[in-house]
Amino acid sequence: MNASIAPVVPPRIERPLERLAEVLVDYSTRVRRDDVVVLAAPALAGPLVREVYEAILRAGAHPLPRLGLDGLGEALLGRGSEEQLAWVNPVRKWELERADVYMSILADWNTKSLSAIEPERQAIVARAQDEMRARFLERAAAGEVRWVLTAFPTHAAAQDAEMSLEEYGDFVYRAALLDHERPADRWRELGERLKRVADFLSARKELRIVADGTDLRLRTEGRTWVPSDGHENFPDGEVFTGPIETSLEGTIAFTYPAVFQRREVEDVRLRFEGGEVVEASARRGQDFLEEMIGMDDGARRAGEFAFGLNEGISIFTRNTLFDEKIGGTAHLALGQSYPETGGKNRSALHWDMICDLRAGSEVYADGELVYRDGSFLESALG
Repeated sequence: MNASIAPVVPPRIERPLERLAEVLVDYSTRVRRDDVVVLAAPALAGPLVREVYEAILRAGAHPLPRLGLDGLGEALLGRGSEEQLAWVNPVRKWELERADVYMSILADWNTKSLSAIEPERQAIVARAQDEMRARFLERAAAGEVRWVLTAFPTHAAAQDAEMSLEEYGDFVYRAALLDHERPADRWRELGERLKRVADFLSARKELRIVADGTDLRLRTEGRTWVPSDGHENFPDGEVFTGPIETSLEGTIAFTYPAVFQRREVEDVRLRFEGGEVVEASARRGQDFLEEMIGMDDGARRAGEFAFGLNEGISIFTRNTLFDEKIGGTAHLALGQSYPETGGKNRSALHWDMICDLRAGSEVYADGELVYRDGSFLESALG
């Protein structure tokens, strides 16, 4: 009789929510005494909210929790008048100007809850929030507010990722490097590797990305490449910039469904001329795609281009927080630029779309092959 082979199960991470809260407060946002800390989350994320709240108190800061109930956004989008959709809560404006730290936690009961909402209604809300979004990015770029976005594992997110809740939770915590004794030190180590890539790209003027269905050129001369090491997204693991707005030429085909505002658009293909999308197609979700990129003048231009470099994230989960960091991918965002990159595009839209480069890809920098099949060439990085 053949002996059965026991499955290899990684050890469970002890106290994951407590460890996550500590990293978010002490490392990601560096909360200090007397800071005003906005803590925005759905009520479903209550277990993590409690841990973060206590960590903020231990830091001597002032937590300002803002908990949402499931279904409120769906009710507004489904039954609100256009005036109500366009209304901006003045309390949010106060928070925007007074907060030293802004922490946001994703936790969905139903990731498909907005599937029946008319795209133009979602566009009204996005345009109404544009001024506040731009002001937030301005304060962040100036170092006036520190922020982080993270996720709490839920059944809905696990189902999107085709995992059990236990499997998904383990995925989330390991992607955040919480399986290491000192997670912050591991993030600092990853940050050094990301900085090496960012420094290399900062010295280049033009990129050409070649893959299945993709041949895209863009210029980044004079722009800043930012190494993302867990201080704004958590988990993190990318280097990004704002390409010169008029420079994109060619086509790009996105491997995974493009997810935005709880809507999925499949097989997105874009063609650029003079930096502007002149053709946009999708196998499913064409109407939503067209409505979003027609939102305003900046929605047809790229506000971000990035490489995903977190090797701890290897699968697509339909959560952009994780998916855009998949090691061996690149992503392009239509719409708003991040000011710290030097990008100048302005839009109510910021939609990240992901291209898997782990097989059959090449990236050229100023005509030199520097990246192949999901990895930068060590010979190129020097």
